[in-house]
Amino acid sequence: MRATVADAGARITVALVDDQPLFRAGIRMLIESQADLELSGEAGDGKDAVTLAIERRPDVMLMDLRMPVMDGVEATRRIVQQAAAAGTDKPKIIALTTFNRDQAVVQAVQAGASGYLLKSAEPEFLLAAIRTVHSGYSVIAPGSIHSLFEHAARNVPATGPDLSVLNVLSVRERDVFLLAAKGLSNGEMAQSLFVSEATIKTHLRSVLDKLELRTRLQLVAFAHERRLLGT
Repeated sequence: MRATVADAGARITVALVDDQPLFRAGIRMLIESQADLELSGEAGDGKDAVTLAIERRPDVMLMDLRMPVMDGVEATRRIVQQAAAAGTDKPKIIALTTFNRDQAVVQAVQAGASGYLLKSAEPEFLLAAIRTVHSGYSVIAPGSIHSLFEHAARNVPATGPDLSVLNVLSVRERDVFLLAAKGLSNGEMAQSLFVSEATIKTHLRSVLDKLELRTRLQLVAFAHERRLLGT
């Protein structure tokens, strides 16, 4: 069923970055079948993706992680950095991967991606993901996000929890950080801490700002990387 929109100007512009022409063709057809989505451009490697982001400024970018010339992780990092330097909104980037436990996924999230999907995802799931990240939320492939980051953490030298990184947070902000890192929703955190959801949102925004993180997904990666969830 095609989506409907009242105004073509309200379309979500989507850029597609992948080195496989056949894969791009399939996603292109899918996007063009939706009345609320518009394909703003394509690229076959990360270097061209950076140029595409600057020239077209799409709302959402679907970014393959493993490509020639420049991979998707480095492209994501440069796109985010250039948007910050220019003072413009960065596109919401969805990393695309073949493997559910791809170390590059963690690196992409740390670089600023709004989530990740398997390239084998069902079409309706992919379309929903595009609309979800455009609304300001993160998306992940089906399965436990914590298992992904725990798997990644096992690939770095074992150390004790680095508690010093939380010194910039107040006691309540630290509580919010740990609950958010465990995957609790705003409503669940509000119930746990006996405060309103509005208060949780305020604390969470402060936590992200103080730790120089952009998304809750980055917060989860940050906590696992520093082994903070046992504190």
